[in-house]
Amino acid sequence: MHIAVFSQYHTNPDCPATSRHYTLLAHLAKTHRVTLLTTPAWRSQRLTHEFPWVPPGVEIREAQVPYENKMGPARRALAFARYAAWAVREGLRMDKPDVIWGISTPLTAAWAAAQVARRRQVPWVFEVQDLWPAFPIAMGAVPTALARQQLYRMEKRLYQSARHILPLSPDMARYVTNLGIAPSNVTTVLNGTDLDLAACATPEAVAALQQKHGLAGKHVILYAGTFGRANDIPTLVAAAETMAAKELEVVWLFLGHGFFEPLIADAAGRWPGRIRLMGGQARHEVFSWFALAAVSLVSFLNLPVLDSNSPAKLYDSLAVGTPVIVTNQGWTKALVEEYGCGWYVPAGNAEALAAKLRILLANPQLMANAGRKGRHLATQAFDRQTLAGVIERILEKAGE
Repeated sequence: MHIAVFSQYHTNPDCPATSRHYTLLAHLAKTHRVTLLTTPAWRSQRLTHEFPWVPPGVEIREAQVPYENKMGPARRALAFARYAAWAVREGLRMDKPDVIWGISTPLTAAWAAAQVARRRQVPWVFEVQDLWPAFPIAMGAVPTALARQQLYRMEKRLYQSARHILPLSPDMARYVTNLGIAPSNVTTVLNGTDLDLAACATPEAVAALQQKHGLAGKHVILYAGTFGRANDIPTLVAAAETMAAKELEVVWLFLGHGFFEPLIADAAGRWPGRIRLMGGQARHEVFSWFALAAVSLVSFLNLPVLDSNSPAKLYDSLAVGTPVIVTNQGWTKALVEEYGCGWYVPAGNAEALAAKLRILLANPQLMANAGRKGRHLATQAFDRQTLAGVIERILEKAGE
């Protein structure tokens, strides 16, 4: 079977990003012809060169469209439009696929997949990574009522035209079925994690990292991910500064890049050693950072649309036995409370976050128990190799 994949952002494990689709594409390419239509936006951000840019067997076609998290709404919109236009042209030129896999975000990538599927009369499968356009609208990135209406109409048409829909969380799936899509056409496939890479976070690797950065004996609080507008970074920084003034053995580590990087850098300058901006880390190395932490943070603004998120950092942290604090009120809150692998603190409340962290750090047995439960859950439910098999079967059935 020939599978065409429309994804504007391709990453591999050398990048400071989740690289979800690298694992999925590698699985598919073992038994199918796979053509990836993407951009090299992340290629220059590779921190190591341990992995080929695409998995063996994957054919890649790249549009020269730059993109980065620090872009404003207008530049982002232009990048989305440029990729979509290129993807439609390239999709009509390439060998006819048996099925198309369109990956949103952004919604325009899925739109391009749908256009090619319609013109070439082949089925397509729609993967929903974030709820677009609800997310950019909630963030104020779509200023006019007319544009918002048009985007919502486009979204519904895409759901209706797709042979199958793959949301990354149960809350996203509920959103889709509430729009009138039959539940039989919707399958939740969680973001998941790479257990083989998590296994690289050995006690020896963690000890070496602690020694290198002077973290032995410290209580490490970790945020690893994008410093984006949606991630409630000012609240984390405020909590970090509150604790830095009193808790001498606590170190806050911020791993990543993004819009709020200057804010974190300023705080790190005021509290050297206790608040640290570490920059991005390669995917295959980030698990050791999670493993050395006492607890990791999965934070977002208090917006209903963000409650449906399926953040990679959640799965990665649990995979190495590090419990999490989440600030979403949706399914992640229910998950950590049901399985006892983390805790919930309301978004935007720095004092509550600092207070919860003080309680947890004073109870290492509680933390250790939560970590063990999280690791067990990750092994049972979050393995991307297993999730790849689910997606493969859906694509095969859609292409029959």
